Formats: sequence, structure tokens, C-alpha cells
Amino acid sequence: MDDRPHHPDDDRRLLRVILAVPVVLLTLASAFFLWLAIITRPDGDWDQAAYGGIELACGLAVVSAGAVGALWLAPSVRRVMRWPWTVPAVMLGVAAVVRWVSSGS
Repeated sequence: MDDRPHHPDDDRRLLRVILAVPVVLLTLASAFFLWLAIITRPDGDWDQAAYGGIELACGLAVVSAGAVGALWLAPSVRRVMRWPWTVPAVMLGVAAVVRWVSSGS
């Protein structure tokens, strides 16, 4: 039997792996929605369906990127996962906002 005292940092690795799952999945979802927004091209000024699809995809990308940021804002998560985990999602969210604004609908 191991009689060494338990150190709190021993659990951080497992907790980081557990918390990485939603962070990575939400970041991938944000990347997918941004990709959809980028590849969608309207046929003309009259193509309101394409503009609506771009806005929806950008909105979903921003929401999923914001969910990563909101998850990271929890103090217990910040202790385990540092800010570089959120950078990809934040960059995807910013790119989605830029695409949304530049869609010209």
C-alpha cells in the first residue's frame, strides 16, 4: 500500500484530459461552422437564403467559441487549463464575426 501523502497536483492531469474534451469538441464545432460560412457563396444580391446561411453559420461559430470562453471563465477550470487552450476558439470566433460583417447581406 502506498503511504505517501496525496498531492493535489496529481489530479490535474486527469482533470485536464476530462475538461479538454468539451473544449476541443466546441472548438471543432466552431471551426466547422466557420468553414461552412466561408464556403457558402451567394449567387447574387438576390440570394437571401445564402446570406441567411452565412449569418447562421457565423452565429453558431460565435456561440460555440463563446461557450469555450465561458467554460474557461470558471475559476476551477482556469486553475487546470491555462489560457492557450482558449486561443483557437477565440480566433475562430473573431474570424466568424469578420465573415459575418463582410457577408454584405
